Amino acid sequence: MVLEDIPLHWGDVCVIVGYFLCVLGVGLWSSKNSNRNSISGYFLASRNMHWIPVGASLFASNIGSGHFIGLAGSGAVSGIGIAGFELNAMFVMLILGWLFVPVYTAAGVYTMPEYLRKRFGGQRIRIYLSTLALLLYVFTKISADLYAGAIFIEEALKWNLYVAIIVLLAVAAIFTVAGGLTAVIWTDFVQTIIMIAGAFALMVISFVKVGGYQELVHQFATKIPNETVIGYNSKNVSCSEIPGNYMHLLRSAYDPELPWTGMVFGLTISAVWYWCSDQVIVQRVLSAKNVSHAKMGCIVAGYLKFLPMFLLVFPGMAARVLFTDQIGCSRPEACYAACKNKGGCSNIAYPLLVLELMPPGARGLMLSVMLAALMSSLTSIFNSSSTIFTIDIWTRIRKQAKEMELLIVGRVFVLVQVVVSILWIPIIQAAHSSQLFHYIQSVTAYLAPPVCAVYVLAVFWTRTNERGAFYGLMVGLVVGLIRFTWEFSYTVPSCASGQPDPRPYILSKVHYLHFGCILFVISFLVTVTVSLLTQPMDTKHLYRLTFWTRFSTKISEDIVNTKTGSGNDDVSNVNEGIENCAFNRDDIEGCEMKTTRTNSKDQSEEIPLWKRSIFFICGINHNPNSQDHQGAPIVQRMQEVSIWKNWCNFNAVLLAIFGSFVWGFYA
Repeated sequence: MVLEDIPLHWGDVCVIVGYFLCVLGVGLWSSKNSNRNSISGYFLASRNMHWIPVGASLFASNIGSGHFIGLAGSGAVSGIGIAGFELNAMFVMLILGWLFVPVYTAAGVYTMPEYLRKRFGGQRIRIYLSTLALLLYVFTKISADLYAGAIFIEEALKWNLYVAIIVLLAVAAIFTVAGGLTAVIWTDFVQTIIMIAGAFALMVISFVKVGGYQELVHQFATKIPNETVIGYNSKNVSCSEIPGNYMHLLRSAYDPELPWTGMVFGLTISAVWYWCSDQVIVQRVLSAKNVSHAKMGCIVAGYLKFLPMFLLVFPGMAARVLFTDQIGCSRPEACYAACKNKGGCSNIAYPLLVLELMPPGARGLMLSVMLAALMSSLTSIFNSSSTIFTIDIWTRIRKQAKEMELLIVGRVFVLVQVVVSILWIPIIQAAHSSQLFHYIQSVTAYLAPPVCAVYVLAVFWTRTNERGAFYGLMVGLVVGLIRFTWEFSYTVPSCASGQPDPRPYILSKVHYLHFGCILFVISFLVTVTVSLLTQPMDTKHLYRLTFWTRFSTKISEDIVNTKTGSGNDDVSNVNEGIENCAFNRDDIEGCEMKTTRTNSKDQSEEIPLWKRSIFFICGINHNPNSQDHQGAPIVQRMQEVSIWKNWCNFNAVLLAIFGSFVWGFYA
């Protein structure tokens, strides 16, 4: 059956509309009952979240429409190997909860660039990391998620790809009304439950259709397209041939797609960057009540990371068995006829399962879950990126910018980001034979390892200084950008064309995960070398900012106010007071409340209705009597009750054992 023959039932439309209204209602309700008019309330949910929603939000923030498209698509091409990306993450979740979160909590920070500014002083590392985060948001998150979500709409409603993207952006704007991290986390919690339930139902239906697990494993290796759509390369080998190691997680070190050396070392480097230093992820664990709740949230997310292999990868393999001619096409003409993409049709594997196998109503529910998850992640990214640009970059350019100017700049920047993301989508379509997940991971491997190296050294090696970190980042950036631009300057011919790969050896033979290892080592060595050759940091600046000093009773002195820094020139007096308090006091709550009350006197005059409306939509406080609630002080959040500490440790060991068994079973 071709995709044009699959109608969208009216019941599906009703379910989609009802689901959006339900999720929007949850977002508005949680937003109304949260303190979104304060800095701590808006960005960190007042540091008062329970471990269950924290864990669910970690999972939902990571598993978006890009995973449903990418994991299932890659599974349809080469088997279960791609699931290693998800199974690796559960070990990194333990690293986040046990090694990084205690340091971030002790430092009392809101953002990751803020941590490095406190750790090293100055502003240049903060500005660089903010800029890099914006680039990665465009190249790996926004554009990839838009493309993945648009595929669902394109296949379900038969709309043009770019029309579908515009619709997604328009609907996503509605969700921005329910602002604040509290609303996002509770919405993610609801979406996680429905997402898992729907994906589990589709997995069961897929296994039933192919005759069970054993039959799926047997048939997958033999399913290649018929002679009318098959393609051969110059060596007369089928371009649609299934690799013989399709049921292995660990493959040869020379495997062109998933070498075991890259999966063990290179993937871990990218994963540490993503899970332990990315603002969107770390922000959720920082919202937990204390370190124990943060650890248990990581444990919940770690257990949930077992599911994608069974809920997404195996169904993608089932799609290859059930729809062999469409999913397995290799000739450009045949692929274009099947999915309007000459590079391959693996990305339609999961949408085709949803549209073909799910009954009316349930099909609409699955589509709505994918799209709602996409838009939730988009609004979070838009909010984070506009905040990073406005506060960390624009205020460095315009030190005296007024509040209204910052509002306008933030919103205009979102539009610029959206335009750049849309323009980048054709590159995604052509990258890695249209296997979306490989595209996302390759871009990450070109840009993220230097950041990972600097964070690891900042947390665990007290000798690291600002100069070492800066030059390590800069050298890593240059090397990574060379590979990045070099890689995408070539157009790799399709397998069926019979033409040789025009790329040089370092591009065609050095896997992107191996390159990530090389880039990490380069940045690591540069940072260590420069740090050893320059003056070390005084220990008075390191209290509570490294893993070894996280329990210190002393308070670190602010480097920003010393000769090694550049001075605190933030545009807002409120922000300046809050940051200075965060650097120099244990009880941040009292300091921020005092700052808010002091500066609110200038805002007590009557505010026009149009301006109050903008403030409401943007979640900006215009009430002079409001206060910022920080939750428990830092010392209390760092303390762990023995019974809960032991319970967390027990589950961490259990998770590691369970994960090791799965890796060993499918190795």
